[in-house]
Amino acid sequence: MTYEGVGNAELLDQQAARESNARTYPRHLPFAIDEARGVEVTDMDGDTYYDCLAGAGTLALGHNHPVVVEAMESALEQDRPIHTLDITTPTKEAFVDSLLESLPDDFSETAKVQFCGPAGTDAIEAALKLVKTATGNDDVLAFRGAYHGMTNGALSMMGDTHAKEGLSNLMPGVQHLPYPYEYRSPFGSAGDADGALAAEYVERLLDDPGRGFTDPAGLFVELVQGEGGAVPAPDAWTREIRRITRERDIPMVVDEIQTGLGRTGETYAFEHADVTPDAVTLSKAVGGGLPLAVVVYDESLDVWEPGAHAGTFRGNQLAMAAGEATIDYVLENDLDEHADAMGALLREEYLEPLAERFDAVGDVRGRGLMLGVEFVDADADADSAGARPADDDLADRVRTEAFERGLVVELGGRGGSTARFLPPLVVDREQTTDIGQIFTEAVEAAVNAEGSA
Repeated sequence: MTYEGVGNAELLDQQAARESNARTYPRHLPFAIDEARGVEVTDMDGDTYYDCLAGAGTLALGHNHPVVVEAMESALEQDRPIHTLDITTPTKEAFVDSLLESLPDDFSETAKVQFCGPAGTDAIEAALKLVKTATGNDDVLAFRGAYHGMTNGALSMMGDTHAKEGLSNLMPGVQHLPYPYEYRSPFGSAGDADGALAAEYVERLLDDPGRGFTDPAGLFVELVQGEGGAVPAPDAWTREIRRITRERDIPMVVDEIQTGLGRTGETYAFEHADVTPDAVTLSKAVGGGLPLAVVVYDESLDVWEPGAHAGTFRGNQLAMAAGEATIDYVLENDLDEHADAMGALLREEYLEPLAERFDAVGDVRGRGLMLGVEFVDADADADSAGARPADDDLADRVRTEAFERGLVVELGGRGGSTARFLPPLVVDREQTTDIGQIFTEAVEAAVNAEGSA
């Protein structure tokens, strides 16, 4: 069948009839994409949108960036292999060159690279196996609000309990620690703006002989919780967690699957706190928009046997070509600094003023071009820490109003009450201004509609 001239409605109906009930985005973003370039996508009805979802942060350079397209075309024209398992090629070696160049010297100089299956969750599973093998321990430390993927081990470390309902075979031994979420502090009225209480809790727990679990194999952390609602960790807390784990020989694994490669205003999120992790999981942006996942880790952990971790599609050569081009472009054009500047423009000129105008905007937060706006019930009483109950219905209306005005944003956070911004890092000042104005109009319309209901 040819789909030329077919509209959104027909394709959406066909998709609903043929695809799994587990599909997500089409339920809230009811369009079929026909063309895409840069920060914009055009649907089958001819309507154009700013894409602030961008493959859940995968498209660092946006859709069909010339350097990515050229890299893939060049690989195909030269008859490079498409798939090699873990057999090396010039394409693969060039990718690793760029990957290691992107990392701080004190990490990359002693680093090993493990190619995994093609998704970020595969990198998490590999990292779990890595630290358990290296330490001989089984229990792992994760955080409330965390999201690391949907495979068994990754899902077991997830903070959201809704996704775990009805599942009885999750990985045992996961200890969920308090994350320093300033707006909804796990310590209530005591607050925890700098994460000092959360860090002290972790240290006291690990030193307690009655803690209830054995020595951990590793600690897994996002330094900006992505699906958790764009919640950034304070740098002071990150440094304390690094000290605590190092003093106790607990490998610290930083999940940079969504934060990595410039999104937070540094090439990698752990650089904000000037710490060196033991391992980093990467996917999304490092594949240039194509499926690719790796774990980069200190050589001291490299004790597993040949074949201990494999994966058929760890040899995705087109993704390596696209990834090399993307990494090089990000570094050569200082896109981390650009992301910081555009994020500041969006946040300071548009998002934070919304919080000043509307009680229903409870919190604005994030780093670089990884931002979140949390919506709350303006008529409800605040808790002891000053936070009102989350309002996912209002957040859903904002998403719909934004979509109808030509802006794609998704929701995350506790109860899906946070609108999240993950635009391509190449978004320019004019586009950022348009995005801010459209979102402002969407919030105004959604709040006013709620007030008149």
